[in-house]
Amino acid sequence: MTIQDLQPKAVFGNFYKLTQVPRPSGHLEKIQQFLLDWAKERGIEAYKDGGDNIVMRKPATPGFENRKLCTMQAHMDMVPQKTDESTHNFETDPIETWIDGEWLKAKGTTLGSDDGIGVACIMAVFEDNSLQHGPLEALITSDEETCMWGVNHLAADTLKGEILLNIDHESEGEFCIGSAGGINVTASLGYKEVDTDKDDVALRVTISGLKGGHSGLEINQGRANANKLMARFVRQAIVDDDACLASWNGGNMRNAIPRTAEVVLAVPSGNEEDLQDLAAYCQQMFRDEYRGVEEGIEITIERIALPAKQVPQEVSDNIISAILACHDGVLRNIPSIPHVVETSSNLAIIGIGEGKAEILILARSSCDSQLEYEQEMFESVFGMAGMKVEYSGQYGAWQPNFDSPIAAQMAALYERMYQKPAKVEVVHAGLECSMIGQVYPKMDLISFGPTLRSPHTPNERCNIPSVGRFWEFLKTLLAEIPEK
Repeated sequence: MTIQDLQPKAVFGNFYKLTQVPRPSGHLEKIQQFLLDWAKERGIEAYKDGGDNIVMRKPATPGFENRKLCTMQAHMDMVPQKTDESTHNFETDPIETWIDGEWLKAKGTTLGSDDGIGVACIMAVFEDNSLQHGPLEALITSDEETCMWGVNHLAADTLKGEILLNIDHESEGEFCIGSAGGINVTASLGYKEVDTDKDDVALRVTISGLKGGHSGLEINQGRANANKLMARFVRQAIVDDDACLASWNGGNMRNAIPRTAEVVLAVPSGNEEDLQDLAAYCQQMFRDEYRGVEEGIEITIERIALPAKQVPQEVSDNIISAILACHDGVLRNIPSIPHVVETSSNLAIIGIGEGKAEILILARSSCDSQLEYEQEMFESVFGMAGMKVEYSGQYGAWQPNFDSPIAAQMAALYERMYQKPAKVEVVHAGLECSMIGQVYPKMDLISFGPTLRSPHTPNERCNIPSVGRFWEFLKTLLAEIPEK
């Protein structure tokens, strides 16, 4: 069986089409054109707005013209993560899918069900003229995973909807009415490289085998951060084996917990064996520390050609101290909702080499003052290392509306259809609803979707039966949207 055999075909057939179109964040020209061509072939009104979003409209089924206008919303981009062994090129290659029992997965890469399943559901609704629904519009946004470009450039006169149905939640039967805000933090420093000792040997050290994960939804699971582990190893290598840092590359997405990190160290040739011993010691120590959470932490060392230049010792000492001191993970939970994370940070990407050091962090919080505190913390710790700290891409928290009419209707409908209670939730992930709500404050907003697990990692998977139930729920919901 393949993805094209899965039910409901209306959804999985469209999702298959999306897997064939490269759409990593920052490279969306192909998927934008695909969506416009797809709509044109079916006579669906569609255009690209000033935020590189795709907007579609569909008139009401005859007899449903007096229903409230619903805006269906999802994002078109996907997080490009792959295993160490994968040769996949996200800018050119289609995603290869496979079926593992009740789960749809990808071969060595992220699946793109976050948020391709949401887009596929929108496509299925808009092309099916047998469905009953009021007037509809769709907003398929650009670059949600990196900087929320599309919603940050959404004009106030683009949407007409009274209800927003955001299909970007990862647990069937949960209806999200609030989410965290966030900000991108970048610490940088320029430095003048120094010559390496020609009698040294160069060793490439790699930490791999970590699970990684979504830096909002899975930040509370205690998973290891490859950059933090590497900082501990490198500090000890400098102290014990006179190692010097030549370069560092760790992580590749702000919103993904880093799974791998790689450094190049120059060490006296007589200390190479000691460094191998340190790697074995740290590997076992990290495995013991994360037993039951991380299964396959590995530290490997490979001799390579000696680079001509390295980081000055004082600079590397200061930066490594800052990395060690920088907070990573959950800072605190919401006091009034103790099971939900309030504030966190993800030490996501480190790039050091060729005269420049750059550290990229995604900080999240549903409390504005705590987000400000995080910024002060980063300025303090990286300022002591002489680094410049800058901020970008800030988005506010989506404050929950516990009196949301659409949330109440959907919870009741779910219980009626499946004879079990729905969950109305607040989540720590950043959702586009927060920005859409700022532009359209009168909109009734909700986020929901089928069950996905481990988005932003090569272990991303979509629960097949939940998609079928979600599709039936969505069709019923659209037919029961209340009158104006």
